[in-house]
Amino acid sequence: MSVTDVTVVIVGAGHSGLAMSHHLRVRGIEHVVLERGKIANSWSEERWDSLRLLTPNWQNRLPGFAYEGSDPDGFMTNKEVVGFIDAYAKAIDAPVVTGTRVQQVTAHEGRYAVSTNSGTWQCRALVMASGAHNLPAIPETAARLPEGVQSISAFEYKRPADIPDGGTLVVGASATGLQLAAELNKAGRQVTLAVGEHVRMPRTYRGRDIQHWMEVTGRLDEGLAEADDIVRVRNVPSPQLVGTPDRSTLDLNRLTDAGVELVGRFAGYNDGNAQFSGSLKNVCALADLKLGRLLGQIDEWIDSHDPQSQPPDARPDATRVPDSPRLILNLAKENVRSVLWATGYRPDYSWLDLPVLDRKGRLKHTGGFVDDAPGLYALGLTFLRRRSSSFIHGADADAGDIADHIADWLNSAG
Repeated sequence: MSVTDVTVVIVGAGHSGLAMSHHLRVRGIEHVVLERGKIANSWSEERWDSLRLLTPNWQNRLPGFAYEGSDPDGFMTNKEVVGFIDAYAKAIDAPVVTGTRVQQVTAHEGRYAVSTNSGTWQCRALVMASGAHNLPAIPETAARLPEGVQSISAFEYKRPADIPDGGTLVVGASATGLQLAAELNKAGRQVTLAVGEHVRMPRTYRGRDIQHWMEVTGRLDEGLAEADDIVRVRNVPSPQLVGTPDRSTLDLNRLTDAGVELVGRFAGYNDGNAQFSGSLKNVCALADLKLGRLLGQIDEWIDSHDPQSQPPDARPDATRVPDSPRLILNLAKENVRSVLWATGYRPDYSWLDLPVLDRKGRLKHTGGFVDDAPGLYALGLTFLRRRSSSFIHGADADAGDIADHIADWLNSAG
């Protein structure tokens, strides 16, 4: 196959990779963007049908590009996200090569060789912008579920028809688990939701979207220096938010009112029984405490910066927890025919033939600069350089920082 020389290779043509392309272009750095499928492939192929962004339209912006529609407070559907990112690629004339799957990356004499299904690119710097949601993070227990119980990840789930009739156990109560539990419940399924650590948030507060307050108070700009334990911060669950036309709040109380049964964190499966922790009351109380603290901090900021703003809302009711939540669920007796794993995702680095992963398979990096691998960078990971890294608009600042480092490194390397 052919071998092509280029200064920088970007892997992934989602919003992060395209933001990186913009910043390299304005610095005059030659590059190519390799994409395994089509632009915004993960949004079009690896999300469930009803998914909407958790961030309002006004917040979805990329360098030199912003939402210009008629519904700034609405939430994009999957199809709209794909259209937004595709329009951005066209606007910046990004040098994207689609249908090109990276199979291996090796290093030799100060350069990286990026082998793909359609040839090899040799480059001085490589930016991995393939994202943090390539593979579902499913516990090993899933392989022990009995015959007749479907095990499906949120990565694979598309719609309620994908789930067999009967009860469903949804494992995980962050943004994804909450939304899927609500969708299945609305479709008439009997849903049990296993609840672990979670972050509770209202959709709106004091007349504005919660993301408005997270942004103007500077919370989303908090960087690595403000994180007391970056490993812990990067593992904090995504907030319990949902994007709907009516801008409603979805929380555990609302699910309980709809008939969803809450149980504790999934602890394992044995002899026909799903087992749960007895921590449900404690984890819900902790989430309520943190919610109250967040809203209090927002109130303090408003008192200092905008005292004429709408007065504080009443605090949300505390999470209602059953007096004695069940610790064991016999799948057969309760006619549970499926387990849906909303237990998070992880990046796929199987194509990296480089000593840059720790013993748990995690990339060793400092703010996107990969440790002990000059010229190798990561982009699009949770809290990469700041709290906003997880959101579309956060790609701009992260990509700009990395582009500056690439320019300096290329100049110093000669």
